[in-house]
Amino acid sequence: MQLIDWIVLGLYLAGVTVLGMFMGKNVKTLADFLMPRKFGPGMMIMHAFGTGTASDQAVTVASASARSGLSGIWFQWLWLFSTPFYWLIAPIFRRFRALTTADVYELRYGSSVRTLYAVSGIASMVVKIATLLLGSGALIQAGTNGSINSNIAIPLVTLLFVAYGAAGGLGAAIVTDFIQGILTIIFSFMLLPFLLNAVGGMDGVRETINRPEMFSMAVPGKIDAFFVVMFSVSSLAGIVAQPFIMGVCAAGRTEYEGRIGFVVGNFIKRFCTIAWTLTGLAAIAWYVQQGIDLNELFPDKAAYDAVYGDIAQRFLPKAMPGLLGIFMAAMLAGVMSSCDSFMVSSAGLFAENVYRPAAVGKSEQHYMWAARLASIVIVLAAVALAYSLEGVVSGLKVYLKLGAVLGVTFWLGLLWRRMNSIGVWSGTIAGFLVWWLTTQDAVVTQLARLPFRIQESDGLIRDPWQILLFVGATVVCGIVGSLVSKAPDPDRIRRFHELIRTPVIAGETPAGPCMLPEGTVPSTRRSLFTGTQFEIAAPSRVSIIGFISAWIGVGLMILGFQWIAQG
Repeated sequence: MQLIDWIVLGLYLAGVTVLGMFMGKNVKTLADFLMPRKFGPGMMIMHAFGTGTASDQAVTVASASARSGLSGIWFQWLWLFSTPFYWLIAPIFRRFRALTTADVYELRYGSSVRTLYAVSGIASMVVKIATLLLGSGALIQAGTNGSINSNIAIPLVTLLFVAYGAAGGLGAAIVTDFIQGILTIIFSFMLLPFLLNAVGGMDGVRETINRPEMFSMAVPGKIDAFFVVMFSVSSLAGIVAQPFIMGVCAAGRTEYEGRIGFVVGNFIKRFCTIAWTLTGLAAIAWYVQQGIDLNELFPDKAAYDAVYGDIAQRFLPKAMPGLLGIFMAAMLAGVMSSCDSFMVSSAGLFAENVYRPAAVGKSEQHYMWAARLASIVIVLAAVALAYSLEGVVSGLKVYLKLGAVLGVTFWLGLLWRRMNSIGVWSGTIAGFLVWWLTTQDAVVTQLARLPFRIQESDGLIRDPWQILLFVGATVVCGIVGSLVSKAPDPDRIRRFHELIRTPVIAGETPAGPCMLPEGTVPSTRRSLFTGTQFEIAAPSRVSIIGFISAWIGVGLMILGFQWIAQG
């Protein structure tokens, strides 16, 4: 890091912090803090992209691609096949007119499930923030060639996003995400041109590595079709239970902004994932061409987390003064644009869905300060966890599985009227219990007797099998628990589906969380299964066209990536 790099980095950090804190002057109530509902499509696109994209993901994908080749892309493309469904999910979340996702669980299932979701949602955000901080620490340490230790980098990054996020809430997160999203795109593609030029382009990468398995998007027995399918199922199940998704879908003026933002923002992320993958693969080719001993540079799997940062500090200072500073600023932008939204959403769960019911009658200012204090405590817990995680990939897997269990109960409640709170509790307990059991040696030993391969080489159960078992247990026990207990309140179910069916009008003012504006007549829509317990509304023309178009985009992206990488 040269002086110009430090100046660039300092200017960015000061600018984004001041901008975020300036947004705090408009925050008067907890609703202002959690859900401004005033942003247009451009802001929502960059908010969805910024919140869902962080530098730890570049670390994860580049690390996996350096070890395994093109198949490393699936560590983020696991959400690729969920993307078309975002077109259908976004308007539903906006129509709930909620402040937090726990409000929705309360409407559908009652106060006990609201608390269950709030606690689980906060736990998942703590894990996610910890993973982001761990990845950023590794990247900063590698990118500065050790001049900034990760143990110092993690609390430094934390202090900055807490300062403006706790002051300005979701509004500050969205405004700063616009700038930080642009920087994240720069961060994603910045290294690739220099690296490809040094190794002779993709032809040089293929000739240098000369291992066909490194250019396959599948690794038999590891990252195969079963792996992709099960993680895709887990991702789609869990995306609706991630606390920050409410803000991503519902902070726009109407459902249109959320729809465009959620889908387009995530397609931008899929393009960035291609750049991370090719960077990791090209890095290996460059190391080989330079005669660098990979076993010495990367003595274990965790050491590969340093690939992205190591390449940055080797190339950028030589290319132009200040480039490394821009890279580090862009890297921090990726972390901060995600962590601020995660922090606000989890603080909202505490203040709105845990604290407010226990401290009724306080002023809105009181609840807002409760959310700000919760922000600090939640992030401190995440920092502590970051120092104990084994690596970025391990943190990502825990985060994915945490959301899937409660996500299953959300989908069951959305599509099946008979689902009730007993079903949620029994399904959730069963899902987490099976997840824990599949980590125990005695259980894994018994499962290993099955006539097909269920274990990794290290003796642990394969992740896709673990997902199949705990998601299956959640579904079965959720259905059985609902059927053997009392049917849910019909009035509660009616209000839940009236919200989903009634489009949002720009400028409307809901009577409260998960309530229609006063005087609004609920809309009606034909159900595909009239007269049954299943509730699936007939899709609109806009829904069908957007859904099909998104699938075409998914197919073109896969074909384009294969063409670029495989030649």
